[in-house]
Amino acid sequence: MPMPDRSTRDFPGYSRISKAMHWIVALLVFVTWPLGLMIGFVKDDVKLDFYLMHESFGFLVLWAMLLRVGFRFFQSPPPVDRSALERIAANTVHGLLYVFLIIMPVSGFLATNAHGFPLQWFGLVTIWSPLGKSSEIAPTLSAIHEWSAWIILGLFALHILAVIFHHLIRRDATLYRIL
Repeated sequence: MPMPDRSTRDFPGYSRISKAMHWIVALLVFVTWPLGLMIGFVKDDVKLDFYLMHESFGFLVLWAMLLRVGFRFFQSPPPVDRSALERIAANTVHGLLYVFLIIMPVSGFLATNAHGFPLQWFGLVTIWSPLGKSSEIAPTLSAIHEWSAWIILGLFALHILAVIFHHLIRRDATLYRIL
């Protein structure tokens, strides 16, 4: 079966704003996630630089996701003709990605503050936090942040498997909705 022809689309795609927000968040996560993972492996003399960049990009992820969720209230995703099971699976994975892409930066931001380090966004401005230094809650927030990262990785894997399934096995136009 041939691949779908992008020039003769008869399928509903996402709006330009939705597409841009999707890819901006994806790019930010692809920068932020590895930076966070690498912190444990870098030399001490550059570790604070990695923290600064990881936290600063993570803060951008939070705001990009809040904008994305806000926009989603005004514009629903385009309709799709799928089975109930596929719709439930897709909505569940997307919904959980949204939830954890907000939980992760919030917990990271609060953990940073609870460990006694205010967020210095790209070294330019200190971001106010409702939480001061708190050695009692810091480990819990750090654990939530770390677990959220691994959950996002698992959800991302499911998301990519669905892309591969639709594009290479089903050979439908699902991928082109977001390109």
